[in-house]
Amino acid sequence: MKHYDAIIIGSGQAGTPLAKKMAMAGKKTAIIEKGLIGGTCINDGCTPTKAMIASARAVHRARTAAELGVETGEVKVNFKKIKQRKDDIVESFRSSARKGLEDTDGLDLIFGEAEFSGNKALTVTTYDGGVQKFTADLIFINTGAKTIIPPIKGLSAINYLTSTTILDLEEAPGHLIVIGGNYIGLELGQMFHRFGSKVTILEKSSRITGREDEDVSAELTKILQDEGLQILADCKIKEIKQMDGKVILDLEVAGNPHKIPATHVLVAAGRKAQTDALKLSVAGIATDEKGNVIVNNKLETNVKGVYALGDVNGGPAFTHIAYNDYIIVYNNLIKSENCSTEGRPIPYCMFTDPQLARIGISEGQARAEKLDFTVAKIPMSNVARGIETGETMGFMKAVVDRKSKKILGACILSSEGGEIMSILQMAMEGGITYDRIRENIFAHPTYAESLNNLFMKIEDK
Repeated sequence: MKHYDAIIIGSGQAGTPLAKKMAMAGKKTAIIEKGLIGGTCINDGCTPTKAMIASARAVHRARTAAELGVETGEVKVNFKKIKQRKDDIVESFRSSARKGLEDTDGLDLIFGEAEFSGNKALTVTTYDGGVQKFTADLIFINTGAKTIIPPIKGLSAINYLTSTTILDLEEAPGHLIVIGGNYIGLELGQMFHRFGSKVTILEKSSRITGREDEDVSAELTKILQDEGLQILADCKIKEIKQMDGKVILDLEVAGNPHKIPATHVLVAAGRKAQTDALKLSVAGIATDEKGNVIVNNKLETNVKGVYALGDVNGGPAFTHIAYNDYIIVYNNLIKSENCSTEGRPIPYCMFTDPQLARIGISEGQARAEKLDFTVAKIPMSNVARGIETGETMGFMKAVVDRKSKKILGACILSSEGGEIMSILQMAMEGGITYDRIRENIFAHPTYAESLNNLFMKIEDK
């Protein structure tokens, strides 16, 4: 049985930098990976999807270029080339991450499936079928999450797609059904529609992007429908059948029976922590009813010296949050700081076109908390930069505290929405009030400049 100062299970966006930094700090460290280096983000999440979304946007811009006076003729989609470009980018990122681990002194990279065999003890079944046993003073769980497969009658009998397997298709589907009207489903749905697929989004609740304000959901629904996607909300899937080479879905939409034939089905109905194979109960590590590893605000489990980082702990499932988890535990354990998850900002951006970016609280949350607030909102059709570039879909919206004038939250549904949101995040971090932004000098003509106009809406009230 080999002993380490620190063992990291999983090479995602928290595990990889943490392993390197622990080893560089003089800790004898091992990182265990059952699959591919880089976790979801590099292999089947952010990197490949955003690479393909860039191709889809180029297709869309070429098809709509006549609106700007540019006539391109027939636009052809070379799907194999798009996929190859994506694969090359992923391989580049993955190989760079692996090299970084292999080149770090004092760090052992072990490929295999880990499970707990006792208190801070692990058994690893390696790729060649061998078994190794390890103990460590510190163990960090960074095993991420996987697709939830809902209990739909007939689903298991068809060759359904997940957000991972859909990226390996060699051609765009004829008719893609997307089960789930949230971030993953909407990104992939719009992307494949632009590649030439007919796309139908099925959402069981009353609207897509249910965690956003109603005006955000309504505007995004209109944008996607105007582009040609079909969105069916209040939808219950009763059964899925395979008939004559097609998939037939029996639905109930707003209480009415509905049948849809399709070629492919993408399951994008949520994700759950990958903890089943870890045998956490053997080590006495507590999980919640969803299987998430329970942690405190220092990311430590109920077992002292065992931590859980990233999606596996049930926190916000974003790459940047996983990376911040690494920062917190490293600073606390190696630099003796007192970092915490309490009060940290949770920015996020959905890469539909236009982007949907959020920071802080929504208007609905402010109302639910009965805060004394006001809302500033302008449509992108009133934004000079948007008009000039032909990007007039969506709006900018901010929630501000009426008394302190501080920004409480913002939602930017627009081209480059993530970049605009980040400006407001920095203002929130620095305590800059909305009236200062309203009178600030921004370069003209930029999207940022329209933050002046956004906050003038408060002055007009």
